[in-house]
Amino acid sequence: MTSSKNELLSRLGVQYPVFQGPMGGGPSTPELVAAVSNAGGLGSVGAAYLTPDGIVDAIRRIKALTDKPFQVNLFAGGWEVKPPSETKPMLDVLAEIHAELELPPPALPTLPADPFPTQLEAVLDAGVPIFSFTFGILNKGEIARLRKRGIVTIGTATTAQEARLLADTGVDAVVAQGAEAGAHRGTFPGPFESSMIPALELVRQIRAVSEIPVIVAGGMMDGRDIASALENGASAAALGTAFLPCPECGTSPAHKQAVLRATKDTTVITRAFSGRPARGLQNDFINRLLGKENIILSYPLQNALTRTMRTEAARRGASKFLSLWAGTGVARAREMPAGELVKQLVNELDEVRQIGSPD
Repeated sequence: MTSSKNELLSRLGVQYPVFQGPMGGGPSTPELVAAVSNAGGLGSVGAAYLTPDGIVDAIRRIKALTDKPFQVNLFAGGWEVKPPSETKPMLDVLAEIHAELELPPPALPTLPADPFPTQLEAVLDAGVPIFSFTFGILNKGEIARLRKRGIVTIGTATTAQEARLLADTGVDAVVAQGAEAGAHRGTFPGPFESSMIPALELVRQIRAVSEIPVIVAGGMMDGRDIASALENGASAAALGTAFLPCPECGTSPAHKQAVLRATKDTTVITRAFSGRPARGLQNDFINRLLGKENIILSYPLQNALTRTMRTEAARRGASKFLSLWAGTGVARAREMPAGELVKQLVNELDEVRQIGSPD
């Protein structure tokens, strides 16, 4: 196996250009993160929904399972607590589903303040090697505090403009989140519709305006995809959907089964579950809100409001009411332990390089 070392990998202390995407809400367990890092890739924990104590505990558990580098990811923006003017239509839709799931009628939750500031303090205190973020941008003071602790910083860009903004703050690298990527869009200065750029094209656009190292995300499922990413100027590829079926992944069995059953790309961009545009497998809940997008509440209120439905649906295996986040490459997902998947991806990458450049 070739190590595929480049400047970014050397700085991170990572052997292979295979990064596991930071999936928030449970999928990126300490076991998954450690398995990927132990295999020579970069494991990543999506910590956006964890409390500061939960973040510290997750980091402690990861460090007990690996002495390799890993990253912690947070949502650095997009938190809106302004009360909506109208909530009844959305509550009415959910009331029908709650009744079907034998749940009490839905109630509008009270949102706390943006958790990011206290979460960031937990990251700073816990001594993580790599910190990444999405949904926004850090100020230079925050970047300086992270750098003082020796923490490498990685922002998320869905356009070349965002990459330039991130580079100006002093981040060490950016994730180029292509249109193909599963889960939430990271767009922050403008409408997400203007940022639906194919992953490899986005890498080329960012490389044309900045020398900052780029990690590409979106549709990456096998070694050939990773080879294409490297050929187009990326330093590494981040894969999320590819790791969903792994036994170490903490997503629900219903979600894993939906991914493995996919024979073609049926993903769509929807605001239905969280109020923020995200890519996932189309299902009944998404369909119920087609043409009714105006009743969907903003993030994070919609996300909090649908959480009871999603939790019970996961318990019952009712995938029609789950946020089945997945990227456009979902039909190529493979079921195997995370460490084996990293080795398989590296072997495939080596094979492509031995044969020649990818098509």
